[in-house]
Amino acid sequence: MSLFFTTWIQFFFLFAPFFVVSMFLALTKGDSANEKRRIIRRAIGSAAVIVVILFFFGTALFAMLGITLDAFRVGAGILLFLSAVSLVSSGERSHATDLPQSSGPRDDVAVVPLAVPTIIGPATIGAILVISADLPTWLETFVGLLAVFGALGALMVLLLLASSIEKILGKTGLNILSKITGLVLAAMASQIVFTGARNLWFGV
Repeated sequence: MSLFFTTWIQFFFLFAPFFVVSMFLALTKGDSANEKRRIIRRAIGSAAVIVVILFFFGTALFAMLGITLDAFRVGAGILLFLSAVSLVSSGERSHATDLPQSSGPRDDVAVVPLAVPTIIGPATIGAILVISADLPTWLETFVGLLAVFGALGALMVLLLLASSIEKILGKTGLNILSKITGLVLAAMASQIVFTGARNLWFGV
């Protein structure tokens, strides 16, 4: 239970849920309720598939590229920190600020840009690879995946309630919550970088 809860919290903040809600509201403005639900299902489903692939092929990717886990920790931590700084300063993720509001059919926004890179961005990918590599046994990996699906489920609920959340909190409230999320991500990024640098320096 401890592993599940810890991993769930990590991924809930990694997905920057309140920023995702803000982007979803902007991308689906004027869409019907049924259309919004279809977009949510596709976006969450796409994100889940990407996470599963990263969970099971992250270690093989490190071996293929000749990159140590600790070196990747440092790089991924720095990238996550930059994403966190963007959230704290503006309430937005830097890699998703200039995305078009639409590109072709409305369903297209479910995968790009909502699933990628709004939910699963470069910094999130790096963090997922690091976290999954820290789950060496099949049981831990299974619990970790359950926690990720739980975090995606919570995000799905927030997206389904996005209009109500906006009415209650307003754009300013969502922006403030995004900035708080950025602070948590900055702390997570610092820990990832510190662990990687320490292990590289002392050869742990």
